[in-house]
Amino acid sequence: MIKKIFFPAFFLLTWLAFPVPSEALWVWTPQTNKWENPKLTVKGTPAEQLEFSIELYHAKQFEKAVAELKKLIKYYPRAREAAEAQFYLGVIEEEEGNYSKAFKNYQTVVDKYPFSERFGEIIQRQYNIGVKLLEGKAKKRFFQGGMGTEALVVDIFRTVIKNSPYGPYAAPSQYNIALYLQGEGLLPEARDEFEKTLNDYPESAWAQKARYQIALADAKRSSAPPYEQKVTQVAIQELEGVLKDSSDAALSKEANEQIKALKDKEAQQNFLIAEFYEKRKEYRAAKIYYGKIVENYKDTTWASRALSKIRGLNDFEQP
Repeated sequence: MIKKIFFPAFFLLTWLAFPVPSEALWVWTPQTNKWENPKLTVKGTPAEQLEFSIELYHAKQFEKAVAELKKLIKYYPRAREAAEAQFYLGVIEEEEGNYSKAFKNYQTVVDKYPFSERFGEIIQRQYNIGVKLLEGKAKKRFFQGGMGTEALVVDIFRTVIKNSPYGPYAAPSQYNIALYLQGEGLLPEARDEFEKTLNDYPESAWAQKARYQIALADAKRSSAPPYEQKVTQVAIQELEGVLKDSSDAALSKEANEQIKALKDKEAQQNFLIAEFYEKRKEYRAAKIYYGKIVENYKDTTWASRALSKIRGLNDFEQP
């Protein structure tokens, strides 16, 4: 009789001494004929589970929403709703400013659920993450773990291009790769990427922008007088090509300003050559170079100076 009373009393005392939180209690479920923890159970259908998860998301209960979305993916991996759950994992991370995890979750949708209806939106969101990083709106220039390693802005845009090489975000992504490299002072590499934008997406609005940046890069590489000005001449030709073909008023204005600056540099080059001959008392040769300035660079600051020089040299011209 003592044994029959002792053991139940022992377990009762143990239960009272170490109470289990109500949320952790296991419940007998007739449907599954099993003991289950309500906290760990999943809804009866993937649609119900998704709806429940999204309700938590809209209520800004992000931590709980993430847990429920992960449950859906775990228990219904082949359901259509699994792709949607993976997408919302990215949305939540993005809203919380975790761009690395957001990008990774979006890419998982692309890799595991390529027929997701969210594909186009995902590409746009990935592109926007890249732009935020490029413009410095995110805390770091690059983020960790986004694609398994530390990934630079360049890698983000390359992924967008890889995911949708002929989509609406491919050309601007390629252009932004070049822009990023240019900002880092990697001018030859940037020029190559601008060339790629021009060659791969010639009909896009970004092609003209890339063409202008190529000319601008050459303009920056042009030598200061009195050195060789071949690069300057090439840059002027490129800018004139942009001016001829561009329908962008702002771009045309910038190109005009650059052409004016480069022609001023060329005029200065000719002026220095003319002065060289003048000092050697080779007045005829000097007048030829001063004359080139007056004739070909009328809108530069050197034209009036050259004309003044020519008038002064008339009395010294050699026979």
